[in-house]
Amino acid sequence: MDNHTPKQFVLQLGSLVSLYLSLSFFLVLVFGFITILFPDPINGIWEVESAASSIRLGFAMVLVFLPTYLILTRIVNKGRRTSSSSYLGLTKWLIYLSLLIGGFVLLGDLVAVIMGFLEGELTARFILKAVAVFTVTGAAFYYYVLDARGYWIKHERQSLIYGIVAAGLITITLVAALLQIPDPAKVRAMKVDQEMVNTLQDMQWRIEDYYRTNKSLPADLPTLYGEFDVPTAPENKPAYVYEVTGDTTYKLCADFNYDIYDFGRGNTAPRVALAPGLRSNYNWDYKAGEWCFNRVIEEETKQ
Repeated sequence: MDNHTPKQFVLQLGSLVSLYLSLSFFLVLVFGFITILFPDPINGIWEVESAASSIRLGFAMVLVFLPTYLILTRIVNKGRRTSSSSYLGLTKWLIYLSLLIGGFVLLGDLVAVIMGFLEGELTARFILKAVAVFTVTGAAFYYYVLDARGYWIKHERQSLIYGIVAAGLITITLVAALLQIPDPAKVRAMKVDQEMVNTLQDMQWRIEDYYRTNKSLPADLPTLYGEFDVPTAPENKPAYVYEVTGDTTYKLCADFNYDIYDFGRGNTAPRVALAPGLRSNYNWDYKAGEWCFNRVIEEETKQ
């Protein structure tokens, strides 16, 4: 065993760690992509938002660790071809061990997919996710089983072609997934919308508390907030509007950037109807532009 073994070991370890991080988070991205392509109306918008978050996380991780893996693997393979031994025994053991550990980790993804199906996930999503797991893990295991046998050392050109094809398919998937979620500017605008909804919800709570104490609605927002500052809308948006419309009714208004169900780039998240008996006081659906939420003091608040 030559004196390059420690270096080869560290490079091989870094390569394999980068590989399994890339594969794991690529599957996270693919699962999010599939969820957005086949939305489940039962789960509503929260599932689409969660899937978009998964795509962003998967994209960031793959963007960092996939190039790292390709660079380290290239260095490792170059070192092997110029080494006195065609394949260092220590790194060979490391590959087999990593295949075992990585296999269990990625099989855990398959277990999660099956559990999702048993818990009522859409059949199309289950099939696509299962295919994704088998395809990704199968491609990785095929490469490294041959690698452990020294195949790629003797067939450098084929190894390069395999890597280029894999990287190309991954890149296409990354771009396709990104096209299904909002761009960064829209994400920020949607966060502004959500912040305004949170503020209006707090206003509603304060109004109900004010009514319980005073048996009447506050005349305006300065009266409601008293010694505290009245909240201002973020990023130079028009001011919040509070208007009394009756003895026990009022409305809260804000100017929103997007419809609440306007999600992605031209995509619309599935809209779920309110459950029977659910009061409108708890409905915070809105559309772009100035939108008002009509509210009524509930019976338990009046008492």
